[in-house]
Amino acid sequence: MSFTLEGPVLDGTLVRLEPLDHRHAADLAVAAEEDRGSYRFTWVPTAAEVGGYIDAQLARAAAGKLAPYAQVDRVSGRAVGATAYWDPRLWPDGGGLCAIEVGCTWLAASAQGSGVNSEAKYLLFRHAFENWGVARLDLKTDARNSRSRAAIAGTGARFEGVLRNWSRSWVPGEDGRLRDSAIFSVTAAEWPGCRAKLEQRIARNLEGRRPATGLPASS
Repeated sequence: MSFTLEGPVLDGTLVRLEPLDHRHAADLAVAAEEDRGSYRFTWVPTAAEVGGYIDAQLARAAAGKLAPYAQVDRVSGRAVGATAYWDPRLWPDGGGLCAIEVGCTWLAASAQGSGVNSEAKYLLFRHAFENWGVARLDLKTDARNSRSRAAIAGTGARFEGVLRNWSRSWVPGEDGRLRDSAIFSVTAAEWPGCRAKLEQRIARNLEGRRPATGLPASS
């Protein structure tokens, strides 16, 4: 059975993952410029680069290498970042998707720590394991990025090690240099436990957003 990498809309309570499109450009331009100090280890387009960034992601999608998403905050309705499925690996006998990576993720400063990231990962993981039936899901980050490593570990993904000089560095001033990459994964056998952990975290985030009146909190 052949497999085509196409990411559907994924709806959560805090975030809605929509296939990336130029309709998200204006929101992403604002999101990317909120506070660029948090993007030290991750390349994030500037407002002026968002159009080209979307073109590049859509070209990768057309080549079957990537399924890019805009992360849309459910309260404001605005795109606050991006993420993606990428690097699909198929079973050697052509039996479908074996493994995939979740990455290319960034969030506006105001969305960081809001619970959006946890729920987005939950939606992406759940679809990969329960709809596509993958055996393994990967995540990786710059080995120096302690904040990103902690966020990935918080999803329940298991740290596997550091691959030295694995990929290009995105740190300003390190053009042409390679970075060490910290590799994490979740296997199909681990997914039920990982799912329960993420659902507990999402429930805590939702509770934290509710004021004492019980009415939905505004963002």
